[in-house]
Amino acid sequence: MKKVVERLHHQLIVSCQAYPGEAMRHPETMAQIAFSAQAGGAGGIRCQGLSDISAIKGTVSVPVIGLWKEGDTGVYITPTLRHARCCMAAGADIVALDATDRPRPDGLSLAETVRILHSEGAVLMADCSCLDDARRARDLGFDIVSPTLAGYTEARQKTDGPDYELIEAMVSNISDIPVICEGRVHTPEQAQRVKSLGVWAVVVGTAITHPQTITSWFVQALQE
Repeated sequence: MKKVVERLHHQLIVSCQAYPGEAMRHPETMAQIAFSAQAGGAGGIRCQGLSDISAIKGTVSVPVIGLWKEGDTGVYITPTLRHARCCMAAGADIVALDATDRPRPDGLSLAETVRILHSEGAVLMADCSCLDDARRARDLGFDIVSPTLAGYTEARQKTDGPDYELIEAMVSNISDIPVICEGRVHTPEQAQRVKSLGVWAVVVGTAITHPQTITSWFVQALQE
């Protein structure tokens, strides 16, 4: 197992991302949030966009999982070989890719993309939507699998919180590479529960780093 993946074992990974048009959509801001997360005990950071990856990598000492989102439909998480190579060049220790079976914009298959990136020394995280995605990703040689896209394709319905059923199935069926939980972990209790299922690490984003959404939760509660 690659050392950078070993460093994430039993760690909290904090996802530091802001959406287009938001006030916090700035590399320096994301780097400051990442530094604060590290100071609070985070063992890894996940972030998107080349400027953010570069700024965060220059600020923290924990492993950085980088991705590049382009568009908002189809394959948009590090959708092409070029996007992945750019994430590596920006400093990502691990590159996250959409690992569904949907067509990729550059015409390469997922298998071709993984083969080329591994030949160039990349450590790869598979963002999956279902168990079939995770099995295929393992067989293709991904270093990590995650249910990041569960509920965001037609493969599975979106759950209110983490997709515990899928997480448990992934841990049970994929024992030779780490399963990292990502997706709708909003409370410490949910983080504890997914950890008890045997995941390698837990990613938390919105509940830590997205004040706009956190504020809306409180506003909605007060209006009910």
